[in-house]
Amino acid sequence: MKKVRVIPMIKKLTDRVYYMPHEDETDRPVLGLVCGDEYSLVVDAGNSPKHAREFLDEIAALEVSPVKYVVITHYHWDHSFGIKEMGLTTIGHQKTKEILWNRKEDTFDDISLEQYEAEGIYSKGAIRCIKNEIPDRKHFSIKGIEIDYKEELEIDLGGIQCVIKAVEGSHTEDSTILYVPQEEVMFLGDCIYTSTKNGKACYQKEKLFSMMEKIEQYEAKYYICSHETICDRAEIMEFWEQLRIAAEITEKTNSMEEATIIFQDNLLREPNENEKFYMNAFLNGGYI
Repeated sequence: MKKVRVIPMIKKLTDRVYYMPHEDETDRPVLGLVCGDEYSLVVDAGNSPKHAREFLDEIAALEVSPVKYVVITHYHWDHSFGIKEMGLTTIGHQKTKEILWNRKEDTFDDISLEQYEAEGIYSKGAIRCIKNEIPDRKHFSIKGIEIDYKEELEIDLGGIQCVIKAVEGSHTEDSTILYVPQEEVMFLGDCIYTSTKNGKACYQKEKLFSMMEKIEQYEAKYYICSHETICDRAEIMEFWEQLRIAAEITEKTNSMEEATIIFQDNLLREPNENEKFYMNAFLNGGYI
């Protein structure tokens, strides 16, 4: 009988850093692994017990130090619903801890999910993904944070350090990044993304630019965003520049039509779809 070769889902980025790519179908974010001489650390717990278990099974096939910690980049369901299955010492921001603690009694039957959607806690798309990832939700519950921090925390894994830092930004107030200086790798979580208010994508300029300044304090070759492919420094710098241009233009007008004209006059070309999205997000964010 011919053996079927199973292609591993986990990828090696550097000597000490691995990751499992995101999957759009059920909104699975990137999960990361940082390996020290004594311990290893996971970045984000996954969007379900199944997601967490698949990642742990992938790690078990590697020759790495025992996994001790999991760092949660922010409270959103797709980053935290696998905490219990991970069974690791969980680290997160104080606000992450507070939010998950307040939701620890939540139930996830169909009626409850409908109520959460009505209350704006989970979107219709998120609920669809939750149902697909966790078909049997009778005994599912949210587990919280064990070690919390306020501004910055450093973890020594043995021969390698992880800097865990609060950056806030537009996406959530508890957004956390994880930087591995020896490997020049930064896990950004979802901090670069917009928030959603009344169904509209929003960037808040002051919060976003403050976050960018915090990120730029660190030298990195690789940037891992939770729902993207790996970015290098040039790509991140290009993204920052697009955001700055969009912010500058939308300071001059409250109209997307006028913003597009200003863009054309200044850059002598039509804005692409991403640039239109950024300008629209800044305009939406101005009304928060």
